Order: sequence, then structure tokens, then C-alpha cells
Amino acid sequence: MPAHMPHELDLILTLTGGLTAALVLGFITQKLRLSPIVGYLLAGILVGPFTPGFVANQNIASQSAEIGVILLMFGVGLHFHLKDLLAVRAVAIPGALVQSAIATGLGALATHFLGWSWSQGIVFGIAISVASTVVLTRVLVDNRALHTPAGHIAVGWLVVEDIFTVIVLVLLPALAGHGSGQAGESAGSIWIILGIALLKLATLVAFIFTIGARVIPLVLEYVARTGSRELFTLAVLVLALGIAVGAAEFFGASMALGAFLAGMVAGQSQFSARAASDALPMRDAFAVLFFVSVGMLFDPAALLTEWPLMLITLGIILFGKPLAALLVMWLLKKPLRLALGIAFALAQIGEFSFILATVAGGLHLLPAGAMNALVFGAIVSITLNPLLYQSVNPLMNWLERHQWLCAPAPVSAGVPIEHSPTTDQVVVIGYGPVGQTVSRILKENGLQTVIIELNLDTVQKLLAAGQTAIYGDATQREILHLAGIEHARGLVIAASGVPAADIVQAARELNPRIRIITRTNYLAETAALRQAGADAIFASEGEIALSMASFLMAQLGATEEQITRERERVRKDLFQDGLKRG
Repeated sequence: MPAHMPHELDLILTLTGGLTAALVLGFITQKLRLSPIVGYLLAGILVGPFTPGFVANQNIASQSAEIGVILLMFGVGLHFHLKDLLAVRAVAIPGALVQSAIATGLGALATHFLGWSWSQGIVFGIAISVASTVVLTRVLVDNRALHTPAGHIAVGWLVVEDIFTVIVLVLLPALAGHGSGQAGESAGSIWIILGIALLKLATLVAFIFTIGARVIPLVLEYVARTGSRELFTLAVLVLALGIAVGAAEFFGASMALGAFLAGMVAGQSQFSARAASDALPMRDAFAVLFFVSVGMLFDPAALLTEWPLMLITLGIILFGKPLAALLVMWLLKKPLRLALGIAFALAQIGEFSFILATVAGGLHLLPAGAMNALVFGAIVSITLNPLLYQSVNPLMNWLERHQWLCAPAPVSAGVPIEHSPTTDQVVVIGYGPVGQTVSRILKENGLQTVIIELNLDTVQKLLAAGQTAIYGDATQREILHLAGIEHARGLVIAASGVPAADIVQAARELNPRIRIITRTNYLAETAALRQAGADAIFASEGEIALSMASFLMAQLGATEEQITRERERVRKDLFQDGLKRG
């Protein structure tokens, strides 16, 4: 940041410069059919302190990135229920521990040949062993694999890694004391420190799942009843950030872990869908800043002097960690397709690696060049990670085609496990008189309905009656996705006063084959709805005109045939643009 720049402008200029560079380079990499993450990392190098031109404030960028991590983890927790975490514990716990141990051992062994001490090598190896939650979630979401066997195991795996990293962070000062000659005192205190850390983590989990499970839904419900979208957004942000900070300050846990646990609690209520789509609008922008902040840490000049350590680091991340994960999955007798999905998803490092390296560096447990090697490994592995994950299916197809496998793997990394989609499902938006009538007719004809409604009382009554209902704004794609729009047979927009064209366009993009029926208040809106992809459009103006025309003709003594002809004429005059698709 230039010395003459006023301090109060640092935040604005850092956000503007960082996001602008990310937008431009992200757009270019997207056009080159690379992941936009590559562009964000390059943007960080461009606005970092080691390249000429504009220099963003690194502290502000890092703090903004931390907000993105918190919001992202809260969002992941919203859709990751406790039963999902418990369901994968048999794989996630041994997998995370064994992979971390192997990666740590490889890091310590490799750096020992470079002249490092064993304690330095172990700390460096632990930093390499921790994958990035931000990268993992982004890759899984982009590939629609977050709620799949691979996605659930990978997230559970990272939760275990996060807990392990928190314990290491707590123990680092004791390790530093041990290394400085206070061996007797440190050896005796390590177990005490470890016990206190585990007790704090257990207390945090108990607090959130007992007190938080009662308080969080009550707060959200109370705010939701005000009808203010802004207040609801603010309430969720306060809960996510507040619990994350509280977890770090009072329990010694990571803010990301605290946010994840808070999201899991909020996800048990009927507010999970709305919170994910409506109340976290800033998470994507702040998540982008995470990648920018990583890029800002890299000094390109270090490539000339520290390349051996960089290559060793990258080799452990891209080969050592995936092979360790594959070994664990093989020992647990899991399908190869699932094992590859897990292994490739975890072949990267990120935020926790830098947090651990920063703390260790301050305690003189890591040499100065360690951070550059970690950043280089992060940039390359984050860049390649989306491509690695997307290669799972082609690789499996090649192996099966060349008969390298005895039989095809029974579990696909991309098959959802939340529920089985059905082609007899119709999504109905709005449950007023029109929505109720439509839903009744659909049910009487053997079709299942999923109701999307913004009236909290209505949703609660529907859920109590056994009807599938989602509380949220149907203009948000996340809400449509949760309603199963990708597999639905039809969509009926029965609510008035909603931006129907936006909903129609989103639904058509998510499911090109879906049949869409919508209402609108004005005939002038039918052209836009037809262009967006609606199959049948019913305008209130036109339907009233038809009803009034029929009534007047009957009152004037017209025959049934004359009334029918008049209705057809009115329909042709009014609806010729709106019902061509119907």
C-alpha cells in the first residue's frame, strides 16, 4: 500500500482492487476453460507486495478472507446434519488421522535431508497435511457433489483434520519450550495442555448442541416473524460470526469449526434453506478474497532459490496425500470410485496450513522459507484440484473399459444420497388459494408436491401435516435446488407478486425438460415469461376478462355456443402472445 494513502481508505481500496483484479483474471481463466480459482490466485499475486503496481493491504485482505471462511463453513453446516457426520465417522476419523500421520512423516523426512531439525520438519509436515475447507467446498459444490458419499466423507474428514489442527495449535507453545531446553517442564505440561484443549472442544460441542440448539432456532423464528428480509439476513450473519468468534475466544477452537457447528444446529430448523440462500449473500465475495489473500503471500523471486523445497512440498500434496487416502479407503474396502473422489478432493492445502505456519514461525519452529513453499504448494494444488476431481469419472471409465477392474464400482462420487429423485414430483411456489387448489388436484392424480412458501406459519402447518415444504425465497437457486427442481416433472408458480420471469429462467436452466406453468398479474408480462421458458401462462387480467365476458353474454341471453365463440375471440385477442407455448 503506498505510504501516502490515508489509512481510512485502506479497506475500500483493498476490497476494490482485490475484487477488480479477481473479476478480470477470473473472467479470463473462465474463458480459457480453467477454474476461476486460478484467476483469483493470480489476482492475489498481482496486487501483492512482491509485484509492482497497486499493493493491497495484506492484513485487511486476510481478515476479509477469514469472514469468507466463516460464512462458507456456516453454509456447509446448514446442510450437513449430525447424522451425516456420524454416518461417515468410521471412514473420516481413521482416514484423517492416517493421512495426516503419513503426510507429516513425509514432510519431516524430506526436510530433514534439507538440513531442518526433526521438530521443524514435523510442524511443516502437519501444515502440509491439512486440506483447505474453502477449496474442498467450492470443488464439491461446482461438481454438485457436496451431498454425495464422497462429499459427506470429505467434509467429515476435514472436520477431524480441523480438530486435530486446533490441538496442534494449542500445543505449539509447549513444543517451542521443549525445543528451547525446557524439556522436563514441557514434557510434563504437554499432557495437561492437551487435556485442557480436548475439554474445551468437548465443552464447545456440548454448548452448541444443547444451549445453541434451543437459542438459535428461537432467535431466527422471532426475527423471521418481523417479515423483514434485512433483519433476517443480519440475524444469521450475527449468529455465524458471533459463534465463530466465541468458539475461538472462549474455547480455543478455530472460528471455522465454530461456524460449522453453528450451521449444523441452524440446519435442524426450518430456516436452513432460507438462511443458505437469502442470508449469506456476501459469502461468495469474501470467499474470493480468501484466494486473493493466498496469492498475496507468494514471492515469485523465491522460485529461483527455494525451488527444491517447493517441489518436495508439491509432491507430498499431489501424490503423498492422495496415496495415503487411497490406502485408507482400500484398507476399509471402499469402492475405488469413491476412494479416488476422496483422494483427489483432499489433494490441496489452504487456510489452516497458513495459520499453523504463521503461529509456528512466530515461535521459531519453522525456517523463513517454509511459508513460500506452502504458498507455492497451495497455489499449484488449488489450481489443479478442480481438474483432478473432474478426472475421477473419466479415469474410472478408462479403467473399466480396459478391464483393469474386476467389476464396476457400485458407488458413484456424483450420485446424491439425500433422497431419491422422482419424476412424479411437482414443485409448487406459493400456498394461497391458487396453490392449495393446484396441490390438491396434483395429489388426487397421483403426483407428489413440494411447496415453497415464505409464510413461516404456513410452512410449519404443512410440515406438521406431513407435507414436504421449504421456507425460503423461490428466486434463489439454492431454494429451487433443495426442492429438487433438477428432477421434478413440473413447476407451478401459484404465488402472486413474485418475479416469475426470474424463477422461470432459473428453473429452465436447472432442468431444461421441466414443464412450467405460471401466473402473472398483467398481460404485458406474458412475453417476458414466454421468452424465459414458461410453457403455460395465466394472466389475472385476461382471466378476469374471460369470466366477465362469459357472465355478460349469459346475462344478455346468449346461447352456450355464442358464449364459447366469444370466449375464444377474447382469448385470441388477449392471450395470443402469452399462450403460444401452452
